[in-house]
Amino acid sequence: MGRLKVWAPDARRIEVEIKGTRLDMEKGPNGWWQVDTPLAEHGADYAFVLDEGTPLPDPRSPWQPEGVHGPSRILDHGVFQWTDSDWQPPPLSSAIIYELHIGTFSPEGTFDGAVKRLDHLVNSGITHVELMPVAEFSGNRGWGYDGVDLYAPHHAYGGPEGLKRLVDACHTRKLAVILDVVYNHLGPAGNYLGRFGPYFTDRYATPWGEAVNLDGPYSDEVRRFFSDNALMWFRDYHMDGLRIDAVHAIIDTSAIHFLEQLASEVNDLESHLGRHLVLIAESDLNNPRVIRSPEVGGYGIDAQWNEDFHHALHATLTGEQDGYYMDFGSLADLAKVLTLGLVYDGSYSHYRRRSHGRPATGLAGYQFVGCLQNHDQVGNRALGERASHLLSPGRIKIGAALVLTAPFVPMLFQGEEWAASTPFLYFTDHQDPEPGQAVKRGRSEEFAAFGWEPDKIPDPQKKDTFLRSRLDWDELRRDPHDKILDWHRSLIRLRRQLPELSDGRMEQTSVRFDETAQWLIMTRGSVLVTCNFEGAFQRIPCAELGGKEIVLSSDEGITAEDNEILMPGEAVAIWVDRENHDKRKDGR
Repeated sequence: MGRLKVWAPDARRIEVEIKGTRLDMEKGPNGWWQVDTPLAEHGADYAFVLDEGTPLPDPRSPWQPEGVHGPSRILDHGVFQWTDSDWQPPPLSSAIIYELHIGTFSPEGTFDGAVKRLDHLVNSGITHVELMPVAEFSGNRGWGYDGVDLYAPHHAYGGPEGLKRLVDACHTRKLAVILDVVYNHLGPAGNYLGRFGPYFTDRYATPWGEAVNLDGPYSDEVRRFFSDNALMWFRDYHMDGLRIDAVHAIIDTSAIHFLEQLASEVNDLESHLGRHLVLIAESDLNNPRVIRSPEVGGYGIDAQWNEDFHHALHATLTGEQDGYYMDFGSLADLAKVLTLGLVYDGSYSHYRRRSHGRPATGLAGYQFVGCLQNHDQVGNRALGERASHLLSPGRIKIGAALVLTAPFVPMLFQGEEWAASTPFLYFTDHQDPEPGQAVKRGRSEEFAAFGWEPDKIPDPQKKDTFLRSRLDWDELRRDPHDKILDWHRSLIRLRRQLPELSDGRMEQTSVRFDETAQWLIMTRGSVLVTCNFEGAFQRIPCAELGGKEIVLSSDEGITAEDNEILMPGEAVAIWVDRENHDKRKDGR
């Protein structure tokens, strides 16, 4: 005998349609309806009929084999046989994160296709795989941020069992898995939540759709919906972490913010499961409250993406000053974020035309995730250009070196480690004409404002836009991609070998720079990272150089002479104390 339940506080009658039979459901406390039936077994398709309307998928559907408009399917999580009972993920403080999109990461574009490429990640030194959202969304291809069935892994990727096979395979290879989840809005196509209850509110707004009702009438059950979703990924899919999308668009005026509630419940589940679980937030608020502990008024999230680090590094390397990059571009910005965690910590933002942020005093570097590229910063460009399309090989190597030697948790975006030539474009596959046309129109209007001709902007709805974004794995064996891959792997090995590079204490990091000459020297304990951003050879004064030798450099022409470093243009080198390095090599 199985039980089906659904929350619909204002419904007058609900039937469940299952195996060709309609059964009346009984209304219980707090707006929950339920029915017990032997028909509710693993693999059975069902739908709910509210007030004699059309059949609708379950808001908590675990499986949508026919897409967002099809029936739900019952899933018994006990059917899958896990092999990771002894698994324990490495701490986030020692992580090398790799963000990937299931549909474009492998030629197959599936969970099983991703499994075939995991050994590459292991050989590169990756410790954590971060999956872009996989909850059921409209069509067969998309970024996943317009998901509508948040409990159901996408059918085109391989559904629930495919995702479990991927996670199990990652754990077999000692790779932790972080899943990107979206709790600030739902997508436009197949979004039936509002038919069941007040999941959304018009008191607030988001750029992408209706805001979620986390603090109004009936919000207790709405909060439960999203919290239970997070706990499900950890419990039933063995996820090691969640990355929560755009928390600045999660508006909650409750005394206990939704994020604080979620962090507390995840901590409780961690105690029960006996393995480490982490939460990472994306936030553009520069508000350390997100990652401070509840004891000092924070939400207790473990880490957050460091947008300031990305923007400062990107603007320095590319020289771009459009949009929010207008607030960045100086070596002073880069030095500040490397030593204090944020650039905008209460200072004036010209882009926002107001003061922005708050100091990150007392926080550790491993509470921030730093990167040169991610899905947003590549895919939200008109042509999906990667750093490899915008930068010289020398500048690519400088950028990689700073990401992998900074006091933050480093993250790479799929293909970045070999300077992939394929773009990562914005793509969708809405089957409903209205959202399909809306996304195409919106994309054209957005970039037309920046001077782009509309017909030059790839149509998100065209399949070719998606196919062009797939990685070309044959590039790994070709020049210059093989050399860039070797560079990233060498940097990751060095980060593991040198304790100073995984030290999250930002007070142990210092930076000197010359804005005019365009050089920067970062000190991490006894380790030096010297960067020449200038395109020409120059002598860089470096009194800290005594007794140090190069352990990794982007150019063989880098040498030392007295208290100066002689560096070719667009080059980077990492130096360590000769005596300490010899002891480490000898195992002393």
